[in-house]
Amino acid sequence: MASPPRRFALEERVAKKPNPIDVHVGGRVRARRTMRGLSQSKLGKAIDTTFQQVQKYEHGTNRVSASRLHMLSQVLDVPISYFFDELPDDISGSRTPGLGPSKGFEGDPLAKQETQELVNAYYRMPEQKMRQRVRELVKALAGRG
Repeated sequence: MASPPRRFALEERVAKKPNPIDVHVGGRVRARRTMRGLSQSKLGKAIDTTFQQVQKYEHGTNRVSASRLHMLSQVLDVPISYFFDELPDDISGSRTPGLGPSKGFEGDPLAKQETQELVNAYYRMPEQKMRQRVRELVKALAGRG
């Protein structure tokens, strides 16, 4: 006699939405990865996983473990707190004192499109000497404030 089909709870039958914090962290991973000019495949190899897994992290479908988050922070050259910076209050609730944005990443200019375009254009310059002159020019212009 066959056993009756198992009935799943409504929660099991309905596809779960990703946690908003996981989505935020994934977005920060994606922003920093593209800023560094890394493909999902290259990032995956650097953190010992597949590009599909990186894709799932970036969409918030899969949660990033603490050890993997540590690896990501090293490869992407940011503090771990970077991934939680700019987390909207409606997602995180009230802020915990002392856990504000990490210094040096407030407003994260590295995540801005104009910064990405500037960095990409800079690295398309074939000559090291030309890049050095551009850096000097930018520093001089910034100092004029």
